[in-house]
Amino acid sequence: MIRHARLFSGDGDVRLPVRFYVWVALVLLANAASSAWAGDPDPGRVLRIAYNEFPPIAHHNDSGEASGLIIDMTRKVVEEAGYQPEFLFLPISRIYLYLKNGTVDAWPGLTDIPQLEGEVLESWAQPMTVQLSAWYLDGNPPLNHFDDLNGKTVIVIGGYTYAGLIEWLRESDQIVVTEAPNHRAAIDMLKRQRGDYVLDYRAPVREILTQPSDNVVRETEVRSRTAAWLFSLANPRAAILREEFDDAYLRLVQRGELQALPRDSGSYVIPGFPEAYR
Repeated sequence: MIRHARLFSGDGDVRLPVRFYVWVALVLLANAASSAWAGDPDPGRVLRIAYNEFPPIAHHNDSGEASGLIIDMTRKVVEEAGYQPEFLFLPISRIYLYLKNGTVDAWPGLTDIPQLEGEVLESWAQPMTVQLSAWYLDGNPPLNHFDDLNGKTVIVIGGYTYAGLIEWLRESDQIVVTEAPNHRAAIDMLKRQRGDYVLDYRAPVREILTQPSDNVVRETEVRSRTAAWLFSLANPRAAILREEFDDAYLRLVQRGELQALPRDSGSYVIPGFPEAYR
């Protein structure tokens, strides 16, 4: 027996099966649930990803949003793993703090940072190499051995830890350390001979060497490091996140959407480099 209900209209009443209303109610509920999910994602599927200013690898774009090579890669991996990224722009010291206390879930950064030992899990995937270089003026000697910094003034970028190396430099009684607020200022200080070398990473420096007078700047590679995704151990799901990221990264590589890093790409160290920071 089919039950009916009456639908009243200006032309009289029409009888419709009750199951019609049940179907309408289910459709409305499904649409409401879908809209709610789209507008208010499950907090458990949102990952807070820290990043700092490191163009062209990580930086703000013209709209003030996270952009750059490692950011684009991270966004792909996060979404492939089934999460939604929430990128947080932070100074490097705050990134270390937030990884330790769990305010952020992950950071695409350098491996083997002494300040983060025992505080993070590093992904097995290492999707990028970062080169640290000594920049100097044409006509001056290149850096052939790390001891060549003795008796010299080294310009560093304020706020950078150089994976812990900054503490070693500051504690040395053979090296004078002076800070520049950014990469451009560091190169300009070098050209004004306010230091003998700039210790800075290759990618951001090459990005700003655009002025005609920059053609006097030369480079010696000091240290190659690999980048990975570092997961806060304050998050109880850190190990699960690492496995999900590694699996997602491998799937993207297998589909040709990301390029795998050669195994020996982060192995160079200049002679005399401090053993504790290799």
